[in-house]
Amino acid sequence: MREEFEIFGANGRPVRGDLYRVEAATNGVVICHGFKGFARWGAWPVLAAALNERGLNAIAFDFSGSGVGADRENFTELADFAANTYRREIEDLDAVVKHATIQGWTSRDCGLFGHSRGGATAIFYASDSDRICCLTTWASIATIERWSEDQIRDWHQRGYIEVVNSRTGQVLRIERSALEECVRESRYGLDVERAAERVRAQWLIVHGSADDVVPVADAHCLAEANSRGDHGMVADVRIVEGANHIFGATHPLATIPDELEQLIAVTADFFRDHLQRF
Repeated sequence: MREEFEIFGANGRPVRGDLYRVEAATNGVVICHGFKGFARWGAWPVLAAALNERGLNAIAFDFSGSGVGADRENFTELADFAANTYRREIEDLDAVVKHATIQGWTSRDCGLFGHSRGGATAIFYASDSDRICCLTTWASIATIERWSEDQIRDWHQRGYIEVVNSRTGQVLRIERSALEECVRESRYGLDVERAAERVRAQWLIVHGSADDVVPVADAHCLAEANSRGDHGMVADVRIVEGANHIFGATHPLATIPDELEQLIAVTADFFRDHLQRF
């Protein structure tokens, strides 16, 4: 059963999402999409359905700076996309977790999933939250500093940088504020590896060996960082041989590749096994 919702996120901007509810379930998983992604993209509704099949609620939502509009499909809110930052995403995610509580999820019952950039946002949130008892990241980045020297120089000169949405062909702008956050926060605040050290939740790290967007080395960096923490936790790392950044998913997802179907099942089982105790 999918219920649409809209709440206020960072800077009072709308966060739109879908609650996939299971009757009588009091816990579940929040799904964070990645850069140029959205809640109803490709595999995420399928993951939500798999979680429902295992007796868990699920929430998939669009970050307020995702760029996706009220139709939940098209990139029409381009100014919000241009001004998006990790800090805003963390604030959005906190609003969604609080919304889950309002919907009847109990005090320490929340699983968290993030893909790519959404993985980093999930790691930041989990590192400082007692609400998150289990975490899964797919193809997560291990640093927010992901721009070349030429890109940074151009960004400074023009005041923005442009990226292409390969699915729609749109050219999307990112403002200087995002660059300033990367330079400032990666050194003094939003360090993904340091956040990984503080993650106390059970953590499943998944990465494709053929990922040409985020190197597979990032998965090992995150696991190593987690093992350095003083919490006694060690993340479980699973490298999917031959898998790309999106594990064979497409949008729209006409058919589910066997590899992706198996990975969704593994992920949903992980959340079921760790959430059923709460």
